[in-house]
Order: sequence, then C-alpha cells, then structure tokens
Amino acid sequence: MSYRRLRAVFVKELHHITRDRLSLAMALATPIMFLLLFGYALSLDVDQIPTLVYDQDHTPESRDLIRQFEGSRYFQIRGYVNHYSEIEREIDRNRTLLAVVIPPDYSRNLAAGRRAQVQIILDGSDSNTASIALGYVQSLVRNYSVTPLVNAPVDPRLRVWYNASLESKNYVVPGLIAVILQIIAALLTSLTIAREWENGSMEQLLSTPLRPAELVLGKMLAYFVVGVADATIGVLVGVFVFEVPFRGSVPLMAVSTCVFLFGALFWGIFISAVTRNQLQAYQMGIMSSFLPAFLLSGFVYSIENMPRVVQVITYVVPSRYAITILKGVFLKGIGLNVLWGEFAFLLLYATAVFFLAVRKLKGKIA
Repeated sequence: MSYRRLRAVFVKELHHITRDRLSLAMALATPIMFLLLFGYALSLDVDQIPTLVYDQDHTPESRDLIRQFEGSRYFQIRGYVNHYSEIEREIDRNRTLLAVVIPPDYSRNLAAGRRAQVQIILDGSDSNTASIALGYVQSLVRNYSVTPLVNAPVDPRLRVWYNASLESKNYVVPGLIAVILQIIAALLTSLTIAREWENGSMEQLLSTPLRPAELVLGKMLAYFVVGVADATIGVLVGVFVFEVPFRGSVPLMAVSTCVFLFGALFWGIFISAVTRNQLQAYQMGIMSSFLPAFLLSGFVYSIENMPRVVQVITYVVPSRYAITILKGVFLKGIGLNVLWGEFAFLLLYATAVFFLAVRKLKGKIA
C-alpha cells in the first residue's frame, strides 16, 4: 500500500467535500437537529398524567387519598365526575388517561380495619404508558396504605444508581449519538463510489496504479474527518445542552467512537461498491442503517422484550454495541474491563466490512 496514493485519494475526496458547502453544512448540522428534535421530543418520562376523580365516599379519608394524587408530580387532576359515563366520555375523547374511583364504603372499611378497595380505570390503547401509569398508582397507594404503620416489618429505602433523577434524556441522548453517527456515516459514504461511476470518473481512477484498498481507505478517511466533527458536536450538545452526566473516560469514548465510525463508513462504501446508482445506494443506506439503528439496537425498544429470533438478529447490529459503550461511559463510568466485548465486536465489524468493500470493489474492477 502506497502512502502517497492513499494521501492523494484522501485530499481529492476532502476537496470534493469542502467544495459542496451545502452538503457539508447539512452533514455538520444534522447531529444538532437530530439531538434537539429527538432529545426533547423522544421522552420516555410519563408524568403529569391527566386524571379524573370519582369520589363516591366524600369523607375526610377519601379526600386525604385524593390529596396524595394531587401532591404527586406523576398525576394531574383534571376534574371530578359524578358518573362512570363521564369517565368513559373523557377517555374516548383522549382528554384523560386515568380515573380514580373511590367507592362509598371506603372510609367505613378503613375504620373497621378491613381492606378498602379503590378502582383505577386506565386507557389501555397505549399499553406502555398505561402500564407505567398503573405502576405509579400502585406505588402511591402502597406507600399511602403503610404510612400509619409505625413498626412496619420492612423498611424499604430506595436508591437509584446512574440516573438518580430518572430523567429519560440521560438515557436517550447517549444512545441517540450512536444512532445519528450510524445513519450519517452510512449515508455520507454510500454515494461516493456510486457517484464516481455515474460521473464517469471511476474509469480514470481504474487507469491509475491505485489499488482498491487505497481507494477505500482514502475515501473513508476524508469522511472520517466529518464523522469525528459530528461525534464531537453530539457529545458537546449532550453534555452542555442536555446536561447529561459524563462519568467515564474520554479516551475510551473517543477510541470506541472512532472504531464505530470506521465500521459505519466502510459499510457505506461497501453499499456504494455493490451498486453503481446513487439512488439505489441511498435507499440501501437508509434501509441498512436507519431502521436497524432505531428498531434493533435497544435504543427505543428493549431487546430483552423482543422475540427470540429478532434478539438473535440484533447481535449483528453495530449500533447495539456502540449504544452500550456510550451509555456505560456516560452514565456508569465503566471502563474497557467491562466493555471489552462490545469494543471487540466493533473492531471485528470494522475489519470485516473493510475487507468486504475491498473485495467487492476488486470484483467491480474485474
């Protein structure tokens, strides 16, 4: 491999990137747009749940229970109703998610030492939100029911590690950085060789002593500069705009991100080598980066809850491992002694895709 030829391809591709200022500006602005859009819009927090109260007891005891809901940040009392039909109407119109129904014998059962039941009506059309809301209700009622007990047999003391405030942005933003890099890197390089074929410049490159490995590496390094800039922007926005805690090693995060970028960029070049058409390359880049990064990486949906067959497929999705590393470095402050498996896969993936791209390009040249 010739350093001189490699440098020539790198400089040529870098000049092409800097000449297209609009595309370069979009490539650098996209991480900020994605982070601001998804960081604020994609919230997994369920709070201020619109709640109705149907109090059939109208006693100090029932009002005390209602005050527990009013004092919780998870519930927002929207009003009081006098019939089940009103609850049904408000749920049908998407004005409320939850209704608390206190039966007429609530205080009488409490005074007699019997179990006092409370009915909770939930809108189950959004099963995930309904499940979370039900958990909040159960926790509130459970804590309220044991408050009078002075000598409770169990004294639970809750301590949340790594995300004490339970803010979803601390969970979303590190994963979002990996997803953005996966998408941008694949799309940037998926058009590069296809564009050469369409413009007719590939024939001129083939007439030179340039080797396929030098062509792949030279093009990758030019876009790698843009990828590193995107990664830096993403981390800075995450730390200073969203105030996500950073507890880990900067060198580990930098090296891991670079290896992840290598694999994503090589994958885009491989796609570009497979097809000589920019439209097809763009479509393949979207299908092979955007959908797996969002749906199969554990970023939005928990992998443990997926069907077993889909769980097996996720093992070949590189963004799954990048997300694990970024979350571990950001929130937990763990090092390579814990994350070595994920790092090794990213390194293996980048190497394998590089050789696939070189081999495919050799086949095209032949």
